[in-house]
Amino acid sequence: MTATRVDSALLRRLPKAVLHDHLDGGLRPATVVDLAAAVGHTLPTTDPDELAAWYVEAANSGDLVRYIATFEHTLAVMQNREGLLRVAEEYVLDLAADGVVYAEVRYAPELNTRGGLSMSEVVETVQEGLAAGMAKAAAAGTPVRVGTLLCGMRMFDRVREAADLAVAHRDAGVVGFDIAGAEDGFPPADHLAAFEHLRRESVPFTIHAGEAHGLPSIHQALQVCGAQRIGHGVRITEDIVDGKLGRLAGWVRDRRIPLEMCPTSNLQTGCARSIGEHPITALKDLGFRVTLNTDNRLVSGTTMTREMSLLVEEAGWTVEDLRTVTVNALKSAFIPFDERRALIDDVVLPGYAAAL
Repeated sequence: MTATRVDSALLRRLPKAVLHDHLDGGLRPATVVDLAAAVGHTLPTTDPDELAAWYVEAANSGDLVRYIATFEHTLAVMQNREGLLRVAEEYVLDLAADGVVYAEVRYAPELNTRGGLSMSEVVETVQEGLAAGMAKAAAAGTPVRVGTLLCGMRMFDRVREAADLAVAHRDAGVVGFDIAGAEDGFPPADHLAAFEHLRRESVPFTIHAGEAHGLPSIHQALQVCGAQRIGHGVRITEDIVDGKLGRLAGWVRDRRIPLEMCPTSNLQTGCARSIGEHPITALKDLGFRVTLNTDNRLVSGTTMTREMSLLVEEAGWTVEDLRTVTVNALKSAFIPFDERRALIDDVVLPGYAAAL
């Protein structure tokens, strides 16, 4: 069968699914400006276009201090009910405008408590904003289903508390759990008690691994902690030599462990030299269950449509490849099987068939 040519108009029409996207990395620049003025926070610039460019330039600088500073400014405007409601609602609407039909948004509630909200109140407020966004998107004819992953910050001491919140709110929009933050020096097994608790309570979880640290991080996430997915996982390629898979890489491929890959973000953090050389293509071709994600849309200056476009232009992807990773994402989502199957059969496959 001849591969379908992919152009920008087609990409905009394709239904999309994203599993790895941080709430505090995806704000609208104009919203950051408005909310910063309301709370008296000083930004590098108050021009939305200049601020958007500042974020991307800082993320591309290779300077870790500057990269971290980008989140300082987004988190500063997400410390009260008004800010969280607006950010969460706009998050959903922006995904819907990009053709996303399913998303999992992740954030660490402990980072949003400086204004006096408890972690539980943060979760309840974000869920309220997400629900408002989903209602508006559905009313506009662009429905999107959004589930929440609560994060614990692996270098701090509130991971178990965040895990308890995931258990408590699993019937109120929270679909899973993650640990985020500095990977190197903070191994997943440090939080084994939290992961054991989640397993006992039947709450699925993913773990950031194989980005800033290599195979030992991935191994711990899977074989010690029991993660069902891996956030990033680009360094699994260190266990592949001349196309031959080592034991860990073979385990990941053969057990269909989903890899939440974020090409643009991985370039910014030095995990790949170019989109064309990003491991997502080689891993796809080797039969791994790769998924395509944005990670931080504001910080990386990206969208799902842009990530798809880059892979088409620089790595030779076809619409069939894009359909594969979209179906992979939905197969790997932390929502019930019947909901995943309905999204694949009733939304994604018909949407791709119409595009083809």
